[in-house]
Amino acid sequence: MTEAADVLGALAPLAGTLPSRIAPLAEATDMLAMPPPGENDRADVLEALGPTPTGIDEIIRHTGLSAAQIAMVLLELDLAGRIERHAGGNVSLVT
Repeated sequence: MTEAADVLGALAPLAGTLPSRIAPLAEATDMLAMPPPGENDRADVLEALGPTPTGIDEIIRHTGLSAAQIAMVLLELDLAGRIERHAGGNVSLVT
């Protein structure tokens, strides 16, 4: 079993239905092809952060960076002890 259609085909007898044909999923974006965040990108993320918890979507909108680049910068800041993570995926600078 390697595709969703295989799983649905295996479960169809249990549900009493015939499996429908499922279109294959689009290819995932190659994360290695994405450029790593630069120093200016890191500065933009720091500028978007403050002592008030901020949503990651808001940081993406403010900086224009990709979600993967934001995640990388936030991971670096988290490992350095410079940010605090809050409920709902919000982050803030450590005060």
